[in-house]
Amino acid sequence: MTHQQTLLRGSLEEIETASIDELRALQLRRLRWSLAHSYNNVPHFKKKCDEKGVHPFELKTLEDLKHFPFTTKQDLRENYPYGMFAIPMDEVVRIHASSGTTGKPTVVGYSQNDINTWADVVARSIRAAGGHRGDKVHVSYGYGLFTGGLGAHYGAERLGCTVIPMSGGQTEKQVQLIQDFKPDIIMVTPSYFLNILDEMERQGVDPRELPLRTGIFGAEPWTDEMRKNIEQRAGISAVDIYGLSEVMGPGVAMECIETKDGPTIWEDHFYPEIIDPNTGEVLPDGEYGELVFTSLTKEAMPAIRYRTRDLTRLLPGTARPMRRIDKITGRSDDMLIIRGVNVFPTQIEEQILKVTALAPHYEILVTKSGNLDMVEVKVELAPGAEGADEAAVIKELQHHVKSYIGISTRITIMPTGSIPRSEGKAKRVFDQR
Repeated sequence: MTHQQTLLRGSLEEIETASIDELRALQLRRLRWSLAHSYNNVPHFKKKCDEKGVHPFELKTLEDLKHFPFTTKQDLRENYPYGMFAIPMDEVVRIHASSGTTGKPTVVGYSQNDINTWADVVARSIRAAGGHRGDKVHVSYGYGLFTGGLGAHYGAERLGCTVIPMSGGQTEKQVQLIQDFKPDIIMVTPSYFLNILDEMERQGVDPRELPLRTGIFGAEPWTDEMRKNIEQRAGISAVDIYGLSEVMGPGVAMECIETKDGPTIWEDHFYPEIIDPNTGEVLPDGEYGELVFTSLTKEAMPAIRYRTRDLTRLLPGTARPMRRIDKITGRSDDMLIIRGVNVFPTQIEEQILKVTALAPHYEILVTKSGNLDMVEVKVELAPGAEGADEAAVIKELQHHVKSYIGISTRITIMPTGSIPRSEGKAKRVFDQR
């Protein structure tokens, strides 16, 4: 049976049921190829290896990867736009790029084989979420240079689904098309799905009465509390898809619907490590640190030990033999240090969602008063909670944040709808120190 037939029939691929020994042997073969491909075709990587005194032929085991240099977002920016490509430009069939909000965008390229692999892993991901041939998939990730929209689109088509390529924005139209086209699955950022749910409620549409059964949410960290909130409000199963442009796009890892216990990494294409973000030392499975990925099959722009800045840990496989990542607790570059305490926005989100009178929309404003860090959390009351005792709600949230995170906060309850809604990745933190 061909790979395409396997996907279309909805059955697991052989690699998804392979033994750990078979998987590790495949990884070692592919890792040797990927390192040699990069060394021979990417001058920047060759230079970094030569400076460290390592060569691809020295890789005898998977553990030997720790001797090779890391790749960072800064490396990609310094080699903008095409310096990290490992194939001639006439073999590059697609270019994507990050938004570039903190400097030059990071540019990634794909060969035709890369596009096919990407479609395969996203198709595998949708199937792991319970999708199958004939499902209608509403894609609300942004299309264009962002990898979300086209990544989801090609994967859904590869699985044999009907794609509704809505993209982000036009929230009223999103609601209309979800009602009229009756999709089974939606692929979207969790923050924008909350916006869609708000619009449904504004229009008097009960999302639980719609045929939508699964939400595949990615592109930003979200908590289990957010999952419960979404599932309860929408009457769907909410599962987590993980990816990043520099490594491929969405579909690097996917949560399986039968376990919902963190995304399974598709380890036949992406080799994970967890490192101490300060020392770069590789940590054992189960320990928290920064997630690092090495691509095993990418041709156009291989990623060797790419530092994602995402903080998590590696866990043993459950629904598949491949390892899982725990929920992303935040990013090492998103961490706020408040009076000596390390704070991640997701930690504050978790406490907000414990307060039933509050909606899941928020902003965090960090300022200085003299030498002291001040944190203001702007929130809104949940629909139906407009008559709540605001002073009691504020006191409850302040208590949760102080007890669980260890910082004092000023809580401001804003008028309903005044906190900006996101059409993609939500911007939650404004650090004005």
